[in-house]
Amino acid sequence: MEKLSLDVIVTRGSTTESIHRVHAAVVNADGTLLAGARDTDLVTMWRSCAKFFQVLPFLTSGGFAQLGWGEEELALSCASHGGEPEHVAVAMRMLTSLGLEEGDLACGPHEPLSTRGARLARESGLPFNRLMNNCSGKHSAMLARAQTAGWKTQGYERADHQVQRACLAEVSSWSGVALDDMPIAVDGCGVTVMALPLDRMALAYARWGRAATSGDEWPGRTLAAVRKHPMLLGGTDRFDTVLIEETEGAVISKVGAEGVHTLMVPAIGMGIALKAEDGAQRAQHCAVVHILQQLGVLQGALPKRLADWLVRPIKNTRGEIVGEVRPAE
Repeated sequence: MEKLSLDVIVTRGSTTESIHRVHAAVVNADGTLLAGARDTDLVTMWRSCAKFFQVLPFLTSGGFAQLGWGEEELALSCASHGGEPEHVAVAMRMLTSLGLEEGDLACGPHEPLSTRGARLARESGLPFNRLMNNCSGKHSAMLARAQTAGWKTQGYERADHQVQRACLAEVSSWSGVALDDMPIAVDGCGVTVMALPLDRMALAYARWGRAATSGDEWPGRTLAAVRKHPMLLGGTDRFDTVLIEETEGAVISKVGAEGVHTLMVPAIGMGIALKAEDGAQRAQHCAVVHILQQLGVLQGALPKRLADWLVRPIKNTRGEIVGEVRPAE
């Protein structure tokens, strides 16, 4: 196994002021651990990185096709989006096709995550709503799964509902972690979330990438959707969108809260999972770009948008650059 160094430092002047410890695992679709940093089997919550697998039972059940949904709905179902008008419109379209309303979503309202989304929401004078929640696409897909299966839509977010049981079974199948060994809790958006070792997260993503390139319908269609609509997966200034666009879809990125991140490089059957130990997003994005460099996935000079994620300036209240967030090595 290749040992990687992914820790991130925060400097002020020439002094290191803070250090973020980063753990990671790089795995191929056969389960071989190719590279890692610190604790490669660290168990942590998968958060929004699990969305591909949470939507898959709906896709394979035939419900997605039954509703006549397309690539935009599929991309948003997997999204941690910025709450911009484009995202809200697709989520509303999904609910309308089900005869449901915003109030049927179990996720709560919050300020849009993207700078543009938040600005436009304030300018509109409308209160923040559930459609702006970064997980509204996933919730709409879960409601659709319940409705097309003939299950009750109320309580779809609870661990004992058929929708969540199917999601957990899917994660177990792809990761190889038995359900009895998979701690569960409640995610920030209200649905069931599971904890996995980092190397099993990476394995699930590697297997998804291999399935997609081997002709498996729904993994392939899902990757095609997010490659065609990276804006819907994230947003104007969202990391997932930037990385997919700058690599022209060679890398599929999925952000999770509290510093967890999972990626796949389908062409070479590679899955990557990392966790900023303290949950800091400023370390998370820096470490993702850095690990892709160390693995040779990103070569040569970085595009400006990725370089800006690798090294970010620290400014004081006068706008002066006084330090930076950057890789420790």
